[in-house]
Amino acid sequence: MRVVLVGPPGAGKGTQAQFIASHLSIPKISTGDIFRANVSGGTELGKLAKEYMDRGDLVPDEVTVAMVRDRLSEDDAQEGFLLDGFPRNVPQAEVLKKMLAEFGTGLDVVLNLVVEDDEVVRRLAGRRTCRSCGKVWHVVFDPPTVEGVCDACGGELFQRDDDREETIRRRLEVYQEQTAPLISFYADEGILQGVDATGPVEEITQRAMSALRRFAD
Repeated sequence: MRVVLVGPPGAGKGTQAQFIASHLSIPKISTGDIFRANVSGGTELGKLAKEYMDRGDLVPDEVTVAMVRDRLSEDDAQEGFLLDGFPRNVPQAEVLKKMLAEFGTGLDVVLNLVVEDDEVVRRLAGRRTCRSCGKVWHVVFDPPTVEGVCDACGGELFQRDDDREETIRRRLEVYQEQTAPLISFYADEGILQGVDATGPVEEITQRAMSALRRFAD
């Protein structure tokens, strides 16, 4: 099965991607993993991407697409895959569609993890990171025994700038600007499935698997 997973920051895409890919026995492919593999492996694409990253610039679409093409050409992706983090916009979606057509295949389903903005803020703004060991806690879901102190090492906990509410809401605005057209694109393709991404992780996974089964049927 060939699946794309989309959803706003804080929707739990990384967690759900891992579980869903495991259930389906297909590789989970994230753009972050692809970038790290190419950079650490010293590939030509990795060297090119690193030049942009070292300057603080965004890696151009054509470099990202080339990396994705290489990854989807590998043996373990021939019977299916789950893409997390790609495509991010309609132009990338159109390139992916063309790429898969060249491979003689196409996407089976796009799962859209649906969660309200206020819930995303509650999830992300509650995170606290240890300055010493880097462990992440949550003031509601996983609080330390002593407020502001890491249970693991006794280090000071702090709120990262990208976990502040105003930053999160800006990220959500950007996501909506980029991804709302992408959702419409896949809805028009007839392969979009919405999944309620609120509640316990296991329940969200069950909903996602139910949606996949209904689609397969």
